[in-house]
Amino acid sequence: MNKSFLVSVAVLVACAGGWAQEFKAGAARRDVTPTEPIPMWGYGARHDYAATGTKAPLFTKALVLDCGNGKVALVGVDMGRSPTYAMMDAITAAVKEQSGVDHVMIVGSHTHHGPTVELLDQPGYGKGTWDASVRYSQWLQQQYVDVINEAAKNAAPAKIGWAVEETDFNRNRQSHKEPKVREKTLSVLRVDGMDGKPLAIMANMAAHPVMENIMDRRWSSEWPGVLQGTVETALGGTCLFMQGASGDMSPNSNDTRRGVDGFGKAVGDKVIAMATGIETKVPAHPGVAGNPWSFSGPTRMDLKNPIVLGTFRQFFYPELMAMLVEMPDNTITLRGSTLLVNGEIALVGAAGELFSDLSNHIKAQSPAAVTLVFGYCNGHSLYVPTREALAEGGYGADATMSWLPVGTGEKVVEQAVSDIKKLMEGAKVK
Repeated sequence: MNKSFLVSVAVLVACAGGWAQEFKAGAARRDVTPTEPIPMWGYGARHDYAATGTKAPLFTKALVLDCGNGKVALVGVDMGRSPTYAMMDAITAAVKEQSGVDHVMIVGSHTHHGPTVELLDQPGYGKGTWDASVRYSQWLQQQYVDVINEAAKNAAPAKIGWAVEETDFNRNRQSHKEPKVREKTLSVLRVDGMDGKPLAIMANMAAHPVMENIMDRRWSSEWPGVLQGTVETALGGTCLFMQGASGDMSPNSNDTRRGVDGFGKAVGDKVIAMATGIETKVPAHPGVAGNPWSFSGPTRMDLKNPIVLGTFRQFFYPELMAMLVEMPDNTITLRGSTLLVNGEIALVGAAGELFSDLSNHIKAQSPAAVTLVFGYCNGHSLYVPTREALAEGGYGADATMSWLPVGTGEKVVEQAVSDIKKLMEGAKVK
């Protein structure tokens, strides 16, 4: 019996008999736009050039689902990535103690016009050079704790529903093979108060937010920010964007949805149409169960090689090598988790840039009523390609930006599908 199965059994046993609770939900937000000029995240060409202002503010938004036997925090943030593993450990411990939140999924939208969050209060890793960036990361960690606590405090009896449709909003930017693989689904989760008014609307799809000019050094929430604003203006409540498996997905724009504003509004209008058609209901059997998992192995790049390190320091900037503290002795770890909410909604999150076909395989094999897959969740371990993409090569699939061992993506699929099946079996125990 493997370790992950033992963990799943333990979680199921802990939750068995708990699938008949009251369902509540609460939402909250924080403006997390940096107020000091600090380095931006996302493009090597910008090196450590500091931001010069704000084009569109950055927010973190939390939706806490209180399922009676446990609480889930779903957090969407206008950042290039989610928190570091060390930050996540501190955040999850704090909200567990302060608000009883058992499960946390923080997902970065992957905007390439957000701040660097990896720098540390250590010489060579930020201290003395980018103290403002170190201060920001410490402050940001507390904002995550505060927004989750506030959402948990706001929880009240609620109803929930969802819709899933295929769209042409994205395109495969890596493969040259036809037909090119895509994760076609746009998923919308709607949570209402008992008065039927939207409390929160969560949108999940896969596409890189890379429509702003690379050398525009202003903070921007990119097209996901426009999407969220469009939905909130039309329907009220809080709109969260939870990025999907977009490792090989870019926006598919055209003359009717061009640029950040045009594309974001087009996606927002579609989310509005889908959300309007959702009939929310009080869950018949509220409850939550989950399984955290991780995969570790040798990095595909020798991160102790002076030439390799020198290249990365020059391509990005020296202090950003603080990210390597999570990869000691050339060992890289991909963290993830699988949750089942109300016996119907499966949530899979992984700390990397999942390629789209991994999400396709998870959803195709999942027995849940609806399955959502989040990339950039609770950490960032660079790209997670499929074996097929690795064989083809190209950006995101070669060893320069995909450091996890070959086959890790397939392990994610196997783990997630196995978890969902076990969790659903456990949910039947009343």
